[in-house]
Amino acid sequence: MKVHNKLVRDQIPEIIEQSGRKAAIRTLIKDEYLAALETKLMEEANEYLSSPCMEELADMLEVMEAICKARGYDIKQLLEIKAQKKKERGGFEKRVFLEYVD
Repeated sequence: MKVHNKLVRDQIPEIIEQSGRKAAIRTLIKDEYLAALETKLMEEANEYLSSPCMEELADMLEVMEAICKARGYDIKQLLEIKAQKKKERGGFEKRVFLEYVD
């Protein structure tokens, strides 16, 4: 038996059972779910840092969308806030690295 104690994608239990193994699962309550999503976001960010690829970025985006939904945020509004911040402060395209302020 391998203990995981982590949030997984919805179809993982079925995939495990199709392979002939048993999966013990439970449904998280809202506060547990939010905490697990935040932990998952860090896990996915670390996986991206270890292996920078589109798949890991997609996993991070999936978790971020789930956090928005769980918190009752509108993803459309999130993208509007992102666009407004970019308009006011810029993005990261110019690769500006602030060394110090005197």
